[in-house]
This record gives sequence, structure tokens and C-alpha cells, in this order.
Amino acid sequence: MSLERAVRAKIAGKRNPEMDKEAQEWIEAIIAEKFPAGQSYEDVLKDGQVLCKLINVLSPNAVPKVNSSGGQFKFMENINNFQKALKEYGVPDIDVFQTVDLYEKKDIANVTNTIFALGRATYKHADFKGPFLGPKPADECKRDFTDEQLKAGQTIVGLQAGSNKGATQAGQNLGAGRKILLGK
Repeated sequence: MSLERAVRAKIAGKRNPEMDKEAQEWIEAIIAEKFPAGQSYEDVLKDGQVLCKLINVLSPNAVPKVNSSGGQFKFMENINNFQKALKEYGVPDIDVFQTVDLYEKKDIANVTNTIFALGRATYKHADFKGPFLGPKPADECKRDFTDEQLKAGQTIVGLQAGSNKGATQAGQNLGAGRKILLGK
């Protein structure tokens, strides 16, 4: 099997049809439109128009100009504008897919993960009432320790500091001992 085919098979193996379906249903609920019948999930998203519509519903006028014609460069511009709007909305840069992942269908699983990251980011916007996608991100878990508790913690030597609580390797024999022969 060629390397390219092996890489494609590995990327295709990451794809989860249930997640794609869940992301599609969430997008349809947000934009209040169904995907065209007979078209695949990635084909509908490919030109970036649906994605721009999605981010414009979540954050009005985030992408002011959505290209509906003009060829591949205009459609790739839609995707780039969507990605820029995602980052402004609060999606971490590491969660945003590359343009070729969608336009050339190189990694649709990554595109779906980005949509889930957008779904998680909606939890942080109080004005958004739902529906939500994915688990709610954890809030801050602030802890207050007394001075006594902090001082008690300083006296404990962690195992990373080199202590192993008296355990040694004495008596361990793994295989035969090393024999050094001199004079041969």
C-alpha cells in the first residue's frame, strides 16, 4: 500500500459518522435550515456558505460578506472568514481546522471537531440560549487554603523529588550477572 493511501486510510479511520450527524443536526437547528437532500455533509459545508451563516447567527455580522459565487478562491475565502470569526468568538486556535481539510476533503473529522469546539464555545456566551453541542466546559475551581495547610504541604517530599520511600533494588536479579574476563 502506498504511503498516501495509508495516510488517507488513517485519516478516514478517525472520522466518526455519529459525530458528523450530531454536528449536522446542530447546524441545521441553529441556522433553521435543513441540508439539501442527497448531498453529503462535507459537500454542503465545502463552499463555506453554511459555516458563515452559522457564525453569523451566533455572532451577528461576524462575516459581513459571504461569497455565493466566484469559484474556488471565493469559497476558500468564506472558509477563511469563518475561521477568523471562530477565533474572535472564543474558539481556541488549536481547535480550528485548516482550509484544505474542508475544501479538499483532506480531514473532515477535524472539521467536525472544530464545529464541536464552536458548540463548546457557545456555553461561554450568556446571550446564547441553545441548543448546545458537546459537553459544557469546566468553570474555574478556585481553592482557598489556610496558611497552616500551605505550611504542612511544604514539609512533604513528593516522589518526583527523588525519594522512593525506602524502596531499593537490593536483591533484584534479572538474568545472569555480567562476567568480565581479563587477559583473553
